[in-house]
Amino acid sequence: MLAVITGASRGMGNAMALKFAKAGYDLLLCSRTMATLETTRQSILAQAPERQVHIFAADLTQKEEVQKFADYCNSFGAADILINNAGTYTPGNCIDEPDGAMEKIMDLNFYSAYHLTRMLLPKMMERKSGHIFNMCSIASLRAYRGGGSYGVSKYAMLGFTKNIRLELTNFGIKVTAVFPGAVLTDSWGDFDNSQNRIMVVDDIVDMIFAASQLSPQAVVEDIIIRPQLGDLD
Repeated sequence: MLAVITGASRGMGNAMALKFAKAGYDLLLCSRTMATLETTRQSILAQAPERQVHIFAADLTQKEEVQKFADYCNSFGAADILINNAGTYTPGNCIDEPDGAMEKIMDLNFYSAYHLTRMLLPKMMERKSGHIFNMCSIASLRAYRGGGSYGVSKYAMLGFTKNIRLELTNFGIKVTAVFPGAVLTDSWGDFDNSQNRIMVVDDIVDMIFAASQLSPQAVVEDIIIRPQLGDLD
């Protein structure tokens, strides 16, 4: 079994990689920096030494880099799991954010997933199996002040997810949209979560893994998971 995960060197991507490795999946991991990927690879191998962990550094804002990673993945055969997790967040408002902000965020948060999925799908469609997880966000469901281009990119990811879910129905390929609320990752810096105000990474990882283990005739279309006390505004 083979799992392809982008944005895999830290945070949720790293944790998802470890979860699937421990469950018997070999991994194809991508992020921008080889050094952090190698650290991730060594950490996973220390806990799941029987697995194969392959790493590939690429700037997924560049279509040609996405193609290189896709070619590398396809050389191993069809993916069983594809998790489009690469993304970035920059606060701002559409009406006054710097020129180019939309393009920069869309290239990573949306177009990387769009291109990679399309490049990996032919082998998956030929085999008629697989499961795609697209990391959307609560921001895919409602706009909020300061969301700006990030929110737009997540709405785009949701639209893409809904379309390919319909288009792939007869190919045996499942598609799941994941909508996390606030999750404690490195991006929260020194946030004090001693009162358990926001979720932890394993909350999201465990739900994704559980959805991946259902029978072929069942699909979890949407995973909406947010803090018990509600969203942070």
